[in-house]
Amino acid sequence: MEDLKEINFPYQNCDAKNLFVRDAKKQNYYLIVVKGDKKVNLKEFKQKYKTRSLSFANEKELLDILGLVPGSVSPLGILNDNERKVTVYIDYTLTLDEGIVGVHPNDNTATVWLKTIDLISIIKEHGNIVNIVEI
Repeated sequence: MEDLKEINFPYQNCDAKNLFVRDAKKQNYYLIVVKGDKKVNLKEFKQKYKTRSLSFANEKELLDILGLVPGSVSPLGILNDNERKVTVYIDYTLTLDEGIVGVHPNDNTATVWLKTIDLISIIKEHGNIVNIVEI
């Protein structure tokens, strides 16, 4: 995320940071999508959204479930979640102002700019649960 500050993107405050996490029993997986400069406290998230303890999913889980490699996590990876195992949490601040979000097209060498509402529709149409929340 630090490297992005060096690049002149058209929507400087709309880039997303994506955290792929799982609960301690490896039964529930979550993709947390927030603005790039935002910090996510997993303990607070756990308490607020009533999950078990959370930690980052490992490389194998990331590849098996989302078809992605570390550094390329993207909400568009949900389209590879054939079992619809992942619940998505999108921070509501990504719906404010211009309502645009910058995400990787499942490859971290590019950014695609979408209306956040369109991204939500894509994920829901695929069959995954999407929650718009305050993170």
